Formats: sequence, C-alpha cells, structure tokens
Amino acid sequence: MKSFHIAIPQPDLDDLRQRLRRTRWARQLPGGWSRGVTVEYLRELAAYWADGFDWRAQEARLNAFPQYTTEIDGQTVHFAHVRSPEPDAVPLILTHSWPNSFAEFLDVIGPLTDPRAHGLDPAIAFHVVAPSLPGFGFSPFPEPADERPWSIERVAHTWAELMRRLGYDRYGAHGNDAGALVTPQLAALDSDHVIGSHITGGLGMPTGDPAELADADEEERAMAAHIGQMWAGGSGYGPYLSNRPQTLAFGFADSPVMQLAYLVERFKEFDGWPGGKGEVAEPVARDLVLTNATIYWLTGTGGSSSWTYYEGAAGMPIDQDRVPTGVSHGGPDLFRRLAERHNRIVSWGDGHSPSHMVAMAAPQSVITGIREFFALVR
Repeated sequence: MKSFHIAIPQPDLDDLRQRLRRTRWARQLPGGWSRGVTVEYLRELAAYWADGFDWRAQEARLNAFPQYTTEIDGQTVHFAHVRSPEPDAVPLILTHSWPNSFAEFLDVIGPLTDPRAHGLDPAIAFHVVAPSLPGFGFSPFPEPADERPWSIERVAHTWAELMRRLGYDRYGAHGNDAGALVTPQLAALDSDHVIGSHITGGLGMPTGDPAELADADEEERAMAAHIGQMWAGGSGYGPYLSNRPQTLAFGFADSPVMQLAYLVERFKEFDGWPGGKGEVAEPVARDLVLTNATIYWLTGTGGSSSWTYYEGAAGMPIDQDRVPTGVSHGGPDLFRRLAERHNRIVSWGDGHSPSHMVAMAAPQSVITGIREFFALVR
C-alpha cells in the first residue's frame, strides 16, 4: 500500500485552459439537442471550465479523503480509504459508475463514515473503501496495456483481494451502474465475507421474455414495452464502444471539449435526453460534472474506461442469492417481483432518482438506502 495524494502539475492545468480557449468549434446542426450536445450549451460550459472552474478547490475536496494505491493482478488500483470514528463501523466498498470516477461519492463518504457529525444515528456507520475502477481515473492501465480482457468478474476478484489486504473479513458492498454490476458479482464470488449487496437499480428489468409478464397488468406491459424501446434507441454509443473504442480515444486524448461533450451527453442521456424538446434541468451540479471531466482529461483515461463495453461487460446486474440484496432506486413493483425470483431482496426503494448518477444528484437518497439496508443485514 502506498499513500496517494492528487497533485496535478500547474503546466497541465495551464495546457487544459489553453486548449479550451483554442477550441475549433463545430457548426450547429439543425434539430437542436435531438442531434447531440448543442454548440451553445457546450461553449458556455467550456468557457466556465477554462475561466471559472476551480480545480484546486475540487482537488482539495478529493484530497480530504486518505487515498492509496496498490498493485493487484498487474493493475495499479487507486482507492480512498476513510475509517469511521465509530467502534462498530461496518467496512463498505463503494464502486462508482461509468462514465464516472470515485468523485461520484464526494457527498456520501462523510455521512457514511461519520454519521454523528452529520446528525445521523452513529449506530450505523461505515469504514469506506472507494476504489477507481481499472482503466478509470487514477487507476490507469499500465503501458503496454494488459492484453488479458478485463471483465466484471476480474474486477470483483480484484476488489475481494483489496478488502483482504485491508484486513476486512466481513464487509458490505454498494455500487451504481457499472458498480451495480461489480457489486452482486463480488457478493457471489466472495460470499463468505460479503454480508450484503446494495445497488441503486438494474435488477428485475424486463428482458422481453413473455413469461416475465405472465402476471403483469396492462400498465406494466406498456411500461415494459417502453423500456424495450428505450434500450433499442439512444445515441448508439454502446455498439460503437463495443467495436471501435480506440477510434474515439484519439479525440478524448487530444481535445478536452470532445471529452466534455461525450461525458455531458452520457450524463444527460441517462437522465432523460431532451430529444429536441428543449434542454432538461441539470440534475448534477456543473462543478461535479467538470470535476469528473477534469479527472478523465488529466489521467487520459477516456478511452481506457470503455472496456466495460469492449469487453462485453456492460449489461444488467447478475442475479445472486448467496447474500442479501438491497436496492435503493429499484423502480416499480414489476421490477421487484422479477428480481425476487432469483435474489434475496430485503429492502427495495421504488422512488425515482433525478439522475442516473444518483450519488451526485441525490446523495441523501443513497445514504439513506445504504444505512437502512445494512441495518437489516449487519
């Protein structure tokens, strides 16, 4: 284990600002948001990134959490490790989403580790471990890159080893999006040590199998059809990343505006793409969006983070019944009924999240969901 402190050289920040100011802007196509991120929106955001956004302030926020690196299976793994002052705290590993970073948990780590200081019951507290997924942010792939494919299973094995090295024999796991794929996989392979698997959502999503809807009412059938159409649509980023991630990587590495446009589109598309009907309100504070974009730019991991698609890892969480499962934003009753066929569901929140990046947009809902679930299984 090596201590890690984020300290970006000033010339790198100066270069970022200069590149932003020298951007060669695309012309606006007809159709507004229906054809992608608009020039007007991105120009304003990029101008703020260049001349208003304070990276040093965000760097200090991130560095308030003790961080470390270690090498597992040939991969440098970066992680924050924040011990709770409470004597009976439960170890908890948090896995972030794609395309995100460990900065996703900036607003939840404090209340989870030190509930007393945040006006919460100290009887439920956590020692938090928040790693950067391999190929993301401060866990960049080695050069030359490891030819062995990364997969959700390989990440789960890596996380199990990380928790073992930290001396945690019993621990919980939480994840969102990509993290929601890793978390139940970790529970399945390390069930002797994982006490509970908590995710934000993804379980029980209809797959199109008619048998799933045998007891569904008309409204639920319509909802399942809508979900199918939604997964079939979108911007098409999934199939492209699954086939040609290297091509996009050149743009990510050379143009911060290209990287920003791509991340903004993912954040907005997941939260209800406007589709030409006008821009939706920002569900995530722009300083958090830009903190994430700056991490991607400075670490050069825009391309390598796409392994979740290229390696066929993207999809829905696996079913597992070895340890209890909790879902904080699980959705309607149909989803829960389907999830309960193959999972031991002990808590289920059906509230709608304002963002796919739940911990950034609605941190209190994630904090509450984690605390309520682990109060039942600890």
